[in-house]
Amino acid sequence: MNPFEQKPMKIDDSFVDWARLYPKPYDKQTVDPYTKTRIILMNGIEAEAIVFKHNFHRMCQNNDLRRALALTRRIEQQQQKVINWLKPIDEKVIETAIGYEHLATDLTAWLAMNELDPYAKQALDFALLEDFDHLYRFANLLDLDEQIPAENLVMKYVDIIPGRPTIAEHRYPFDSVRNPLDFKTADNQTKLNALIIVAAEQQTMNFYMNLGPYYYNDLGRQLYQEIAMIEEQHVTHYGSLLDPNCTPLENLLLHEYMECYLYYSFLQDEVCPNTKSVWEWHFEQEIAHLQKAAELLAKYENKDWQQVIPDGRFPKLLHFHDTRDYVRTVLGEQIQLTANRENYVNIQDLPKDHEFYFYQNKVNHEVNSVPSHIVIQRHQEQFTTDYRSKSVPHPVKELRDRTVDNTSIAREAGVAAGVW
Repeated sequence: MNPFEQKPMKIDDSFVDWARLYPKPYDKQTVDPYTKTRIILMNGIEAEAIVFKHNFHRMCQNNDLRRALALTRRIEQQQQKVINWLKPIDEKVIETAIGYEHLATDLTAWLAMNELDPYAKQALDFALLEDFDHLYRFANLLDLDEQIPAENLVMKYVDIIPGRPTIAEHRYPFDSVRNPLDFKTADNQTKLNALIIVAAEQQTMNFYMNLGPYYYNDLGRQLYQEIAMIEEQHVTHYGSLLDPNCTPLENLLLHEYMECYLYYSFLQDEVCPNTKSVWEWHFEQEIAHLQKAAELLAKYENKDWQQVIPDGRFPKLLHFHDTRDYVRTVLGEQIQLTANRENYVNIQDLPKDHEFYFYQNKVNHEVNSVPSHIVIQRHQEQFTTDYRSKSVPHPVKELRDRTVDNTSIAREAGVAAGVW
């Protein structure tokens, strides 16, 4: 599929009335978990499109170009409203959070498994273990407060076990900055992967930032607050990979291409007829947006779209599937990694005077006040063990004890990690 070769609809034909803007929500009791992850991702993709076009608008002096941005941005707003309102009214915020972290786990794993650039792949593997741990922490909160097993929501598509403990993820800000990729030489898949993961993590950050305070008890509010801080690190981490040499119009083309790619990917796999019709409609709209972006690039920068995307054909389509084996492998190999400026090192090799320890002492100096640790402790106190859902034993032996929350691994030098 090459979206540049498709006949576009008229952009003005994209506008819809209120009846079409307010969709039929999914049934939270019967929905396939991957329908939910697709909805959460596309909500984040459309939110990124809107924010990007607003920022472009604010830095642009040409009102004709700003009007062109306003036109497609209004349609992106309608698309975002349709997608986000697919969420049913009876789905609790904590249930949605489980979907966000399920998405973060399987999306990041899929992107890493299909990433050709070693530096970009390492960035994905690194944060994968952290979002995976967030799923475990939120699952324990869900079971503690609602007595709802998270495995009922994810249908055992993903393990729910500790990852790199959240307490170990808090790092000095300098260590979230990575080296940018070169989009002029990068493979299409690498460009798409970087754009997709930035949008996904940004949406997760915004979701926790804005809805965390609405949780109905203090522990839940505190857990959302803590994990929202890690998501900020992840947005910086992944955002660093984007090529700062791309012009705003080149970035516009890349954003529209990414949207076409994702809608087309999800159109192939969607099992919910109502949601599939949304993907189909939005794909047709995005073809028009993409070709308009190519027209603007030619008009204002005298560049063909092929100078930005040499081959318009989609690479391997994004397909959500069980990634448990891959996640367990990365857990076993990389649990002890932490960041050191643009790179990654085993915690055992981090200098004793590194800012990581300074920051940990500032933020986590009292371990028993760290929300991500407290939620596990509370579950262990009430139910004897933590909440887990797994198919095989944990690959890291230090994280197998369900009666103790390990706050030392990947955080303290001298604490070894063994794999089986």
